[in-house]
Amino acid sequence: MIEHVHPSDLAAWLEKMKSFGQPVVIDVREPHELQTASIKPADFELVCIPMGEIPPRLNELDPARPIACLCHHGARSQRVAEYLAGQGFGHVANLTGGINAWSIQIDPTVPRY
Repeated sequence: MIEHVHPSDLAAWLEKMKSFGQPVVIDVREPHELQTASIKPADFELVCIPMGEIPPRLNELDPARPIACLCHHGARSQRVAEYLAGQGFGHVANLTGGINAWSIQIDPTVPRY
């Protein structure tokens, strides 16, 4: 089952997951969306891989590291999180509400679109 983490709870999830390795947030939005609005990494590595490129680029990700998936509202990232879990990734979460929720809960300077 995929864990759902609200942006406001991400720091606690990251801290909890550090015992499994350095957490990574994967932004699965398209490049034009990244140009519109992006997050700034804090205590995590940020990797941008569009959803459609995840399968052929799977070797770029470490299945042992904790991964939180991010998109616009949370639907695409949920699908990617489910895919990663099905591929043997052990600690996967979906950032519920996506970058839209990030803008509301964490950083209002991140544009909403």
